Order: sequence, then structure tokens, then C-alpha cells
Amino acid sequence: MMDTSFSPYESAGGGNEYHVPVLFSECMQALNIEPDGVYIDCTFGGGGHSRGILQRLGKNGRLIAFDQDPDAERNLPTDSRLTFVRQNFMHVHRYLRLYGIEKVDGLLADLGVSSHQFDEGERGFSFRFDAALDMRMDYTQEKTAARVLNDYSAAELQELFSRYGEVTNARTLAAAVAERREHSPFSTINDLLLVLKPLSKGNPNRYYAQVFQALRMEVNDELGVLKALLAQLTDIIKPGGRVAIITFHSLEDRMVKQYFKEGGFDEEADPIYGRKMKSPWRLVHKKPIEAGAEELKRNPRARSAKLRVAEMTG
Repeated sequence: MMDTSFSPYESAGGGNEYHVPVLFSECMQALNIEPDGVYIDCTFGGGGHSRGILQRLGKNGRLIAFDQDPDAERNLPTDSRLTFVRQNFMHVHRYLRLYGIEKVDGLLADLGVSSHQFDEGERGFSFRFDAALDMRMDYTQEKTAARVLNDYSAAELQELFSRYGEVTNARTLAAAVAERREHSPFSTINDLLLVLKPLSKGNPNRYYAQVFQALRMEVNDELGVLKALLAQLTDIIKPGGRVAIITFHSLEDRMVKQYFKEGGFDEEADPIYGRKMKSPWRLVHKKPIEAGAEELKRNPRARSAKLRVAEMTG
């Protein structure tokens, strides 16, 4: 059923590297995989984490993998235990019901952008290539990075550059974007770089990365999608089941940390006694797990990854 020679540092498709799965061994250990269990990989990508899960499942185990990027389907292994759903993982509960699955034993979500998406110039995720300002994970949605730059007000642009990219001169940048589009709308990556170059301080690549990250997070509503996923977890994870989530941004990590600690996003009170509701999650590790020196040497993109793991108690 599975190719037991699989290495997490190989492409799932067996060809050129698509995406190196971050914190692979740590994720496999965190999920505490039961051979006959049912698991979810919210972000299939290159299939590295999924193949690791399948390798640890028995013949009666099952894996449901989600990915809205059509390129990810090229990496699907031939395995009857795997069900692939080409949808955003925010719809996880709906599709579990569709497949007659009430609850699962574990769920993994790697929220990073795949190496493949960064390296495919036409996707518009990287400033290393000139291409259309796209940045959509899902081609069916209408919002692109160009639309954000051309349609958002200067105040809205300042907010997203500051919040998602932690850009120190967000106000100046937003004003420069608004001025440029008055006479020439944004269309390509080079259009944006012409605005960024005179405004960058220190390492220009770091500055560009911050701006591109902010646009990508806005285009794909990454925080909204994460919040929607977290809100469904208590309905789909069995008692004793594990959730492992890898984040790459402080806002994502803060949201996951709060959710596991509080069991939600609002300070919900007991309707009778007025006490705050107890979280149904037990933290498996008090602090997030980060990549070690050996992994960082092989995969520098893992440097900002943080893995949080929690177990359902109720």
C-alpha cells in the first residue's frame, strides 16, 4: 500500500522537491497515531506529512487530506486509505459529514506556504520573479494582490502592511502605493518593486518579504480561515485525539495558543453560574516546538515554524 522507502526530504511525487515537510518527526510523534485511526491533513501540499501518517496507519486506518491548490493533486500517492478533498480546510466539518465520518483521532495543519508555491514564479508569491500580482491559493476566488493594491484605501493598506507584515513604515508605503496607482495601476511584481525599492531600509529582501507576506495573508484571508478551522475542532476530534498546528506568523501562533488555552476566542461564561468555561484541550507541550539546528541547516524556511499540540479531554 505504501512505499516504505519514503523520506520526508523527498518529493511525494518522486521527482523534483515540491515541499520539504516542516518538523516532520515532531508532527508524527505529536499525533500519537493509532494504526486503525482516522486522521486529517489540512494542508496536503507536497504530501510529505500525509505520507508519514499513511506509513504509520494499518490497513483499516484512514486519512482525509485537504488542499485547495490544484497543483497539490500531482503529488497524490496511490493509496486506498487516502481521500483527497480539493477544498479549503475551513470546510473540514462539512466534508467529514459528507464522507460519513463523525469524529477523527487527529488533525494536522501546516500553515506555511509550500516551497513549490514560492518557486513557481507565475503564482506571484515571490519577489524573485516578475509575474502577475496574483498570490491566490485558490484560483476560483476573485481577490488578487493586484486588486488589493489597486482597490484598498490608503488606511486599509496601512493596516494590513502593519498588522500582517509588521512593516515599520506602513503609512509611508500605503501613501506611495495610493500615489502610484493614480497614474498607473498595479499589475505585475515589478510594478510593486518599483515602489518598494526606494522605501526599503536595511536588508531589502527582508522588507520585500514582509510586504509580500502581508498581501498574501490578506488575499487568502489566512487568519479568518484559521479561526474557522479552530472553531470546528471540538466537534470533530475524539476524546483523547490530538491536534497539531504549525504556524509561521506571530498572529497565527497567538490565535492557536489562545484557542487551546481558552477553548474559544471569547471569554465565554457558564450560563448558570457565570464562571468562565473550562477549555476541553490539554496542552501536550507547554511551549511550542521549533526546528532544531539540523533541520534548519537542511531547510532554512523552517526557522519561523512553531508547532503547538493539544489533546481533547472531553
